[in-house]
Amino acid sequence: MRPMSNGQGGPQSQWDPWKPQSQQPQQPWGSGGDDGTPDWAALAEASETRGKRRKLLFIGGGALATIAIGTAVALAVVSANGHSGPSGSASQLPSASLPGGSADAVPSFAPTSAPPPLDPKDFISSAKKDTAPLSPETLFPGSRLTMGGTVYEKGATSDTTSCAGAAGGTLPGILTANGCTRLMRATYTHGDVAVTVGVALFDTEAQATKARKQTDDHSIVRSLSGSGVPAFCDGATCRSTRNAYGRYAYFTLAGFTTGKNVTTKDTQVFSAGDNLAEFTFQQIRRRGQAQASAAANR
Repeated sequence: MRPMSNGQGGPQSQWDPWKPQSQQPQQPWGSGGDDGTPDWAALAEASETRGKRRKLLFIGGGALATIAIGTAVALAVVSANGHSGPSGSASQLPSASLPGGSADAVPSFAPTSAPPPLDPKDFISSAKKDTAPLSPETLFPGSRLTMGGTVYEKGATSDTTSCAGAAGGTLPGILTANGCTRLMRATYTHGDVAVTVGVALFDTEAQATKARKQTDDHSIVRSLSGSGVPAFCDGATCRSTRNAYGRYAYFTLAGFTTGKNVTTKDTQVFSAGDNLAEFTFQQIRRRGQAQASAAANR
């Protein structure tokens, strides 16, 4: 007798709509009245199973799509931070960071400044610094001098540590009281006009300045004759000047070699005295400049 087809004759094959090789099972029919009507309950159950599978696949696919979109955004962000050149290498590399500072920080250094230039006057304001060789030959070089277009011939020179002996009028006492240590003289002539310039040395600028302030119209340096220059200003009226610079006080006495008195109309005498005073000042100043330059180059 053949088994009944009501599902009790053995294991039924499972039909999976997602498996191509599976076969749809034969729908059971009623034993009493086989009218060809489908089993609607079985079909509904199979449809519900397929719906659940699609939903799971859709959710899983959405998660994968989300991951893919996130990756694309991440790649876009990285790409925006570094443009690729033709070779595929990044043309803008991340800036290197230094510990404790930004990559753009510029190294800073302590401000520096060059030392101020040496003041030439400092070297002629104190005997301790004014140590360059000094003599009438270095202070009054050459055999003639040109000032303002006028040529002066140099005559005799002298150098003494007895300052009072080379001065006249009220000057000897002033030089002695203020500590004069040396007095050098030189005479220059132009025609019948002669000028003796005398330079007195002190240990400090303060002494020289004080001595200068104590002088008056009767404080004069003695005229120096010799070497072709006759005596002058021995009893005749002459014109004198007095100045100071650094530790030096310098004086001039100008007159005629003929013994004539000097008046305010004798402009050549005044000019000669002023020229020699200016020349002496420049020589003292150059002495300071030379010593300052030598000290700066050591």
